[in-house]
This record gives sequence, structure tokens and C-alpha cells, in this order.
Amino acid sequence: MRALRLIALTVLAAALLSATAYGAGRAYHELGNEKAAGSPTSGADPTPGATGSPTDTPSEEPAEDPVEPSGTPTPTEPPEPAYVLAPGDKGEQVRELQHRLFQLAWFPEHTTGTYDAATRDAVEGFQAKRGFQANGSVNQKTWRRLVAMTKTPTHDQKFNILRPGPRLLGAGDTGDRVRDVQARLKQIAWIYGPVTGTYDAATVTAVKGFQAKRQIPVTGEVDQRTLDRLAAMTHTPSYGEKHNKAPSTGATNAPLDPRCTTGRALCVDKSSRTVRWVVDGKVLATYEARFGSDELPTREGAFSVLRKSRDHVSTLYHTSMPFAMFFSGGQAVHYSPDFAANGYNGNSHGCVNVRDYNGMVWLFDQVGVGDKVIVYWS
Repeated sequence: MRALRLIALTVLAAALLSATAYGAGRAYHELGNEKAAGSPTSGADPTPGATGSPTDTPSEEPAEDPVEPSGTPTPTEPPEPAYVLAPGDKGEQVRELQHRLFQLAWFPEHTTGTYDAATRDAVEGFQAKRGFQANGSVNQKTWRRLVAMTKTPTHDQKFNILRPGPRLLGAGDTGDRVRDVQARLKQIAWIYGPVTGTYDAATVTAVKGFQAKRQIPVTGEVDQRTLDRLAAMTHTPSYGEKHNKAPSTGATNAPLDPRCTTGRALCVDKSSRTVRWVVDGKVLATYEARFGSDELPTREGAFSVLRKSRDHVSTLYHTSMPFAMFFSGGQAVHYSPDFAANGYNGNSHGCVNVRDYNGMVWLFDQVGVGDKVIVYWS
């Protein structure tokens, strides 16, 4: 019995060993078949070559979609506006612009708050003087330069709320400073009588009129604003102007034309080359004169003063004609800078030239529209 069990165990062990050997051989055989059918030949590189199809190994996709560049780069700062202010604009900023222009003598002191033609012209002038594009509109460049050159105006300045400054001269004052003010007021026809040197009622009235016309606080007293405006409109008075003395130049013994001996007359004598101011036959002043050429002669005869222009410029010849007193068309008695510089080495275009500037300042204030002008040969 025991021997039978031993035999049975031996047979079972042999069977198990045979089964195991068979399974291992089968597996080895299957593996060899797979290599023969699908693997490259011995010694070949198992990785795809450079000539392999692009579909052999798909490329790796990016983790995020790429950002496409924009056609126009985004600026880091917003561009400046084309214009800060332009014609047609209205408001407080326009008032500020106007007052800043006033500080630089490009605009009147009185602001309007409307960007009108006068404002445009002032801006153009400011721009042109600084080499900017002169188009009359305020861009950032113009505005920055204007602000850098001026003070920020106060509310009162922007809205024309003017307050009188400290008194410099007023009623009862006397002296040379009063004479200076009176002579200046006389130059612009606010005083017609003699310069007295006393700040009297007539002077108070003249100062009030001057202030009112220029929208300065009307007090009848001279403050700094009044004095500055008066000085800007006039020239420095001569001693003769301040002491009622007519200049004495160009004296001549040439006879007067009979038409000059009555009334008020400018007697223009081509023979003596003089102009004489005659009142009721009395010669009050005489000046050397220059006349037109043969091609452009000064007309002769009896005329009268038709109009006066203190700062005239010829529209025909574009030359300065200060203190012009017109008597025949475009012909006038006036001061001539060219005559003063070059004397008789030249002629006028038909006018009567005078080369004494201070004399013409005085004469212009004496002669009135309607006074006679007699042009003759003595």
C-alpha cells in the first residue's frame, strides 16, 4: 500500500513537470513569431528615422493657444488731444487764455469768454513769435508755453472784476508828474487847454473819461493801471509839451501868402521849403519841409484839413505817416522818418514831409479839421 502511494506521487510529479515544460515552450514559440512578423531586422535602430512619415509620431500640442500679435501696438499713454481750445469755444478756460495773453500784451485786459477773431489773432501772433505752427488754435504745446510764461489769473481777473489800485495822483496834487499826465492826456485829446501842473477839476474829468473808455475803475485818480495804460498809448512828453512851448525851428523871412494872414492856416511855402502855423496873421511855429518830385508833385492851392490820423500808414506805399493831416486826397502834412534821416536827398510821393518829430507832436494837437492849408511859392 505504501509502495502504491509512492508510485502514484511520482507519476503525478512527472505529469506536472511535463505540463510546465510544454507551456514554457509554447510561450517561447509565440514570442518568436511576433518578433518575426512586426519587428525590424536585427541591428536596425528601433526609433523612426529622419525620412519617416510625419504621421509616424504626432507632434506635441502646446498647453495653451498662442497669442497672435496685434497689427497696431497699443500706446503706453493716451495721445494728447489735438487742441485744448479753438475758435468758437466759450467758457472760463477761454477767459484764462485771454488773460494770459493780456499779460504778454497780446490781448486787451477785458476778457470775453468767447474764442473770437481777436483771440485767434492773438494766439496766432503768440505762436508765430515762438516758431510754432501759427493756426490760431491752442494745442498742448502752445498751452504749456503760455502757462510757463504767465501767472495763473485770479477769479476777479478772469471775470473783469477790477478794483482801484492805490492812488498815485489825484485832485489837488501839483508838480512835474501832474504835467506829464496832463501832456499825455492832451496827446490823445482828453485835455484841450494848457498844461498847468495842477490836478484840477478839468484833469479829474479827463482822467474819468479815459478810465471809462478803457473799462478801468472810474475814480478820477491815477493808479498804476491807469498810468500804465496812458503810457502805452502816448509818447514821453517833451519839455515844450509840458510847459506849453512851441518848438522853434526852420525860421524864415519869406513872405506869407495873403490867404495865410487871416484865421488859422498851415502855410506851405515851396520857395523857402517851410511849413508855418499861422493864427490870425501871427506865425506860431515854423518847420523845414520836403515836397513831391516832378513826377509826383505836391498840389498847390487853397485847401483845408479833411481828416487827421496820428499813427497813419500809407495803404498805397506801405510807409509810416505819423501825425498825418490830409488836405487833398491822399496828400497830407506829416512827419517823415526818411526826411529826418536823409534830409533833402529824396522826395515825398506828393505829401508835405516834416522832419521835426517833437514839432509835429505839438502841431498835430494844434491844427483842427477844417483849418486852412495854403500851398504856394513865395
